[in-house]
Parts: sequence; structure tokens; C-alpha cells
Amino acid sequence: MIGIIDYGMGNLHSVKNACDHLGLEAIVSNDKAVLERCDRLILPGVGAIKDCMDTLNRSGLAAWIKTQVQQKQIPILGICLGMQALFESSEENGGVPCFGFLNGKVVFMSKTDVRVPHIGWNALEWNETGGFAPVEPSYVYYDHSYYGVGLDPEDLMAYSRYGSYLVPGVVKKGNVVGTQFHPEKSGKVGLSILDAFGRGIL
Repeated sequence: MIGIIDYGMGNLHSVKNACDHLGLEAIVSNDKAVLERCDRLILPGVGAIKDCMDTLNRSGLAAWIKTQVQQKQIPILGICLGMQALFESSEENGGVPCFGFLNGKVVFMSKTDVRVPHIGWNALEWNETGGFAPVEPSYVYYDHSYYGVGLDPEDLMAYSRYGSYLVPGVVKKGNVVGTQFHPEKSGKVGLSILDAFGRGIL
């Protein structure tokens, strides 16, 4: 069972619909007792990281997620804002501490050679796949203004080029997986990634 964490900031039903389409048993909930019964977690997210972390902290979900991921080694997939929350911190809103599951921080895309936010389809280039066979060609759907930097190179599975930026697209460190793009909106490629996470391949 996949637990899709509902903290009021994410494409919850799009993710749930994608899981249903793939035949992955999933539930949307903010109830820790319900989520405790899940063997995988998805942290979606759309919006500002400060609102994300504040909401998770106030609800007690932040501490609960840390326990599940770090102590119980439950696999987690962070999507878009949810992936950014996996880093140590974000410079958004003057600086926001995040989970710290991944080394590095999240910074604003401030260069003038591209339009910000980065919205639309972009090619995904793969490094190590960890046994996952990516669909080629891989094009995925992004919608973001911040991106991760300082990531350990071995944790970067795939990336996209956007002007002079190299945007981490798929990251993985042990039981922690993140996609900066929206797999639930990324057609066959995105669904294959979501499916691989749900079935323990990724």
C-alpha cells in the first residue's frame, strides 16, 4: 500500500489516479495511523516550501515522516515541492530548514538565459538507473522556479538541461527518491517511474 501524504499542498488526486491506473494500491490521508499501515510513502507538493514545512511541522507529520524514513527505512518519493523538501534547506522565503534526507540545498533559478518558472516538457538524461530501465526518449513535465544544488553526485539518477542549468530530475539515496518534475503528468515516462517506485524497482 502506498500512502499519499495529504497536507493540503499537492496534486493528490492526480497522483492517486495515476496509481490507480497502474494498479498500485494507494490511499490519500493525513492520518498517521492510516499512513502507518503503508509500506511506501509519496510526498507531493505544489507551492512555497515555507508553507509546506510549516504545515508538516504543525501537524506533526514532519517528525512522523523522519521516523518512518530514517528509523523504519520506509521508502518515500518526493514530487516537485515534495522533492525539494528532501534537501537540507531552501533559500526560499529567506531560508527554510527541510528534512535533510539529501545533501544540498534548494535555490532560485536566477539566471537570465532562461524563462522562470521552468514550465513544460524537457528531455531527461539518465546517469545511473539502479536497475530501472528508463523509457527512451524520456521527456517529462516540469513546473518550478527553484532547484536542488550540492547534491552528492552518486545520488543523481537523471537530469534535464534548461539553458545553462542542470536540473536534478530524479534523485535517489537509499530509500529516498525524488522527482523535480511531475511523474503523474509526464505520460508513459512518468508513469513508468511511478510504477517502478510503487513496485520497489526504483
